[in-house]
Amino acid sequence: MIIARAPLRISLGGGGTDLPSYYQKYGGFILSGAIDKYIYVNVNQPAADELIRLKYSRYEQVSNPDELQHDLVRPALKYLQIMGGIEIASMADVPAGTGLGSSGSYLVALLTALHALKRKTVPTQALAEQACHIEMELAGHPVGKHDHYLASFGGLTCLEIEPSGNVHVSALNISLSTLEDFSTNVLLFYTGVTRSSDQILEEQKTSTENGDGSIVDSLHRTKELGYRIKDALEQGDLSKFGMLLDEHWQNKKKRSQKIADGRIDEWYRLAHENGAAGGKIMGAGGGGFFMFYCPNSHKPGLRRALTASGLREMRYGFDFSGAKVLLNL
Repeated sequence: MIIARAPLRISLGGGGTDLPSYYQKYGGFILSGAIDKYIYVNVNQPAADELIRLKYSRYEQVSNPDELQHDLVRPALKYLQIMGGIEIASMADVPAGTGLGSSGSYLVALLTALHALKRKTVPTQALAEQACHIEMELAGHPVGKHDHYLASFGGLTCLEIEPSGNVHVSALNISLSTLEDFSTNVLLFYTGVTRSSDQILEEQKTSTENGDGSIVDSLHRTKELGYRIKDALEQGDLSKFGMLLDEHWQNKKKRSQKIADGRIDEWYRLAHENGAAGGKIMGAGGGGFFMFYCPNSHKPGLRRALTASGLREMRYGFDFSGAKVLLNL
């Protein structure tokens, strides 16, 4: 029996520039942080038969991978040439569809467990690229490279993506004191709304491929803000980080009417009125988690106001381990 896990993530800047429709023309940049909330995958080899048993929100029992309906497990098993005799179950700290990169984390945790089952050691970047290949190309999901890389590497991480698709990974050069202030003053609130990001991302992909000037300009601006957020954090200027978050959010909303609705705008207005310098919805938008930067003196008022409006705070820390095997018996 093998248990593996991979962290979820919070996007800090540059989100959306990791999609091939953008980076293949202009190059992309992502700044993101892996957090101590995880997807867990348990893999076992049954002794009695050669069936495939898959447990997630559904239960599947089939005789070969082609019969699986789960559109990430099916290509992953075929990619690794595992044709039967396996049981897979998963659990998560956070619901799917909440903007924290759960599908990418699930796939990375699954691959980590399957490689351990095959007694194969895979370098971290190769693991991330395998997950990208399976979800983006084999499964055909309209996603970028961001989630798979953060789930694999962990940490506060910068991704420079070349038009060729090559990714340069580096750690954010942040001081311990700034990291402590960040962890204390950057808050996550769950809206209670889950959604699929596919429709929003497919819309962005199509608009970018068609050369929609407003979408491409918004993504250029997003990349620029990502670099500025990186500089602010490395300089220890969290007040500037908060202001840039607000710019990032206002710019992000230009890409699709599905990113924000009346409820989301009202929660953001409420947060701003109660001391948040800036914030944004995690992931593609439309629901999930809000992230806000709020200086110490305003946090009690912000927590009271958002809790009273129906949001729920999720406390978190950062994960610096990335994907790993927890148990191998």
